[in-house]
Formats: sequence, structure tokens, C-alpha cells
Amino acid sequence: MRYEWFVSLRYLKAKRKQGFISLISLISVFGVTVGVMALIVVLAVMTGFTEGLREKILGINSHIVVQQLAGPVENYREMRQAVERIEGVTAATPYIYSQTMLTAGGSGSGAILRGIDPGSITQVVSLGEQLIAGSLDGLSPAGEPAEGQAPDLPGIILGKELAEQLRVGPGDKVRLFSPAGPLTPMGIIPKLRTCRVVGIFASGMFEYDSALAYVSLATAQNFLELGDAVHGLEVRVDDIYKAGIIGSRIEESLGLNYIAKDWIRMNGNLFAALKLEKTAMFIALALIVLVAAFNIISTLIMVVMEKGKDIAILKSMGSTSASILRIFIYEGLVIGLSGTILGMLGGLGLCELLSRYDFIKLPPDVYPISTLPVKVLPLDVTLVCIAAVVITLGATLYPAWQASRVDPAVALRYE
Repeated sequence: MRYEWFVSLRYLKAKRKQGFISLISLISVFGVTVGVMALIVVLAVMTGFTEGLREKILGINSHIVVQQLAGPVENYREMRQAVERIEGVTAATPYIYSQTMLTAGGSGSGAILRGIDPGSITQVVSLGEQLIAGSLDGLSPAGEPAEGQAPDLPGIILGKELAEQLRVGPGDKVRLFSPAGPLTPMGIIPKLRTCRVVGIFASGMFEYDSALAYVSLATAQNFLELGDAVHGLEVRVDDIYKAGIIGSRIEESLGLNYIAKDWIRMNGNLFAALKLEKTAMFIALALIVLVAAFNIISTLIMVVMEKGKDIAILKSMGSTSASILRIFIYEGLVIGLSGTILGMLGGLGLCELLSRYDFIKLPPDVYPISTLPVKVLPLDVTLVCIAAVVITLGATLYPAWQASRVDPAVALRYE
């Protein structure tokens, strides 16, 4: 062991009469530990929240939405085949989107009506996995009724919160109202259609569960009088982070009359705000480590004042100023590394507990996620540890420099 390491470790183990200095060293280690642990946990929660929110959004919405600038798309079958041939596209399905009013009994609520193709929707979004009652097969038309029988009602799938607002369940009837009805001498007459609830889904996001309703493509076309047209295509890609590039390929393939919006573009403001908040939290919590660094500065200054005679003796025996500088840098480095390692272990342990056991519940009507999400990224942990070590190492430079400037003749004058 180099004698600089030996002396610095001896200084950390203060004698009984210098026990106060040892206590301050422990407090410094504790401060670094708390700061590193808080940084790791908060960054893991922010990352988990962003990842969870993205999964929820992409569970209901497609990666890319293709629309025609002129209005509804009539040749959507040919357009779907052309889009599915583009590199990076895994599946596509037509959709219809409209705002409507749902009523059942004495209850009513505004809703977003989405017409889907039950046969291909599961290839694009995970709606089938989110169903808690019923199935997508109920949306398919039952065919022509037998002679003398009334036609079967079209099926509809409601979000969990929307079904609770309307007080309906599978098998119950709901009425669809659309304000865009025909114009008569008495004014605009709203269009009305009765449907039967064939399923209920729960996406985990209150905004979707309280506002979305799904019907078959044919039902939506008939209700909105679109004929054989749709509003566009929903597209799934093999790499969600290349959705913008693939969207540009789709626009080039289909022509100038079409536009392809990827999920990043449609939710850009939301994810940009989350990224900015994560950066701000990192800077704010790094101040905890900075406060602990000031404790390290005060500890080393007190050690220099206490060990002035020892420093003078070491210099008299031949130690250089560089050796004295290294002694106190090593001492501060031990404090910083100890706090960083303990904080890293504590932070990773707390993240594991939070991810395994749902200690913290979030109100679903306020947050899009019901439990506190946690996802630890190795890069985040590495950056936190490096930042903590750099800050604590920087805190040792001034006290170590002061120690290296001790003059043996002055320090030992009255000894």
C-alpha cells in the first residue's frame, strides 16, 4: 500500500479526542448516500412513467395514422395493400373516427366512436388483450335475419369507465346520437342508432376508458352515411422509434394527397415535457449531492487544521507537496466513493421493492397509470454515480491544496 493511502485511511479513523471529525465524515457519507439514492429512484420513476405512458398510448393507438387530405378514403383496400408492402410496416387496418353521444336509460355521456375492422385490428393495437368482458367477434355483423325475425342489433364495445357512467354491461342496449343529421324545415335532426354492448375494455388510462366506444366498420359507415369509405388507415411498424422515417416512406409511396402522422409527432409535446421534467429533477436532486460535498470540504478543512503538525512532520521527513495533496484527495475520494456505492445499492434496492410490491397507488382519474412505475436504466445509474464522484472529488481539491501548502517551519515553531 502506498503510504499516501495508509495515512489517509488512518485520518478517517479518528482517535477518541477527534471523534467529532469522524462523526462529520459519517454525516458526509450519509449525505452522498441519500443524494445518490434519491437520484436513482426519481430517474427510475420518471423513466418508468414515460415508458408506461407510451405503452398505454400505443396499446390503444397505432404507430402511424394515414389520412387523405381531401377527406374520407374510398379506395382504402388498395391503399392498405400498398402500405403493407412498404419496408418496416407489419400491418394496417382501416378506421373511422367520430364524436357522438351515448345514452342508456336515464344516463348519457359524450364519447368518441371508432369504427374498426374486427379481423385486422388486433394486428395493429392490443385491443383484444384489454377486453375484460365479451370479445371482438361480437362486432361482426350476424348476417341476414331469418324470415319473420327482427334484425340483430349491431354490437358496441365500451370503455370500463364509460360503461360505469352509463350503468350498462354486456347484453344491454345503448343509443348512439350524432348531431350531424339531415337538414329539414324543422332544423337538423340528430341521427339515432341502437346498439348492444358486446364487450368492455380496460386500457388502464382513464381518458381512454371513459370516452372510447368501438363498433364495426360497417356499423360506423352506415351510421355516419360514409358509404364504402373510411377516414384512414392505422399502421403498425416493426420499430416504433423509426415510425417517422417509415411515415415519410408511406407519404412518398402514396403521393402528395396523403399524410402519415407517427405517434411521436402526435404526442410530441407530452413526451418532450416528460423529458424536460426528468432533466429538471436530475439537476434539482443533484443539489443534495452538492450539499454533501460542502460537508466533505468542511470535514477535510478541519482535518487539515487538526493535523497541521503531522503534515509538517511528513514534509520534514521528505514528503512532497504532491504527496500531501494526494493524501487528502484520497480521503475525500473514500468518503465520496463510499457514499456513492451505498447510495447506488440503496437506490437499486428501493427500485426493486417499488417494482415488485405496489406500495404507492395513484388515483386513476388524475394519473394515466394506476401504480407507481419503475424502470432502471443502466445509463442513468452510471451518470448518477459519475456525477456524484466528480462532485465529491472536486470538493476535495481546495482542502488538499491548503494542506500541501503547510510550511513545516511555521507549523513546528512552538513545538
